[in-house]
Amino acid sequence: MRIEVPEFRLGNVLATSFTGTLSERHGDPVERIPTPRRLVDWLVVSGLAVDSCTPAQLELARELRESIHAAATATAVGDALPASAVRIINDRSVQGRAAAILTPDGTRRWQLSSPSRVEDALGVIAADAIGIISGERDGKLALCASPTCQAAFFDTSQSRTRKWCDMNTCGNRQKKARFVASRRKNLGSAE
Repeated sequence: MRIEVPEFRLGNVLATSFTGTLSERHGDPVERIPTPRRLVDWLVVSGLAVDSCTPAQLELARELRESIHAAATATAVGDALPASAVRIINDRSVQGRAAAILTPDGTRRWQLSSPSRVEDALGVIAADAIGIISGERDGKLALCASPTCQAAFFDTSQSRTRKWCDMNTCGNRQKKARFVASRRKNLGSAE
């Protein structure tokens, strides 16, 4: 029996893409890394290839994901950073032993200390989160305007006024809902 798992929602920012492995947090949550194998798949498509993952490493990853989401949400709304989230992000960052490698075509690739070091990959994600939460990178943390999603995302648009974590999902869903509501209203007033 094959279990259907939703596809990944990949963005341009590693840390917030990672938090997107759990979406619809305020609706019917959608878990995109329900198994260790699925975390391996996400890490591979994110440029952090590992060959295996244990259930304990999956739990470390989920704990990091939720800590990044909590800290990014606090930053987006101007609240103080949760101390437990800061501790977990920092712990994962220092536990990783990945190195940035320059490829022959001039791009950066991450080299993990071994193919089974999920902790190295989590360290890269945690370091990325530190960069965006601390304000080191050009952009702004924001929350998705969808009432069921409210995912944290990193807005690098020129005006910094992006409303949706992903226009293809949340944005289109909200636009469709507005269109249907407007149509119903117009049909109701025509009777």
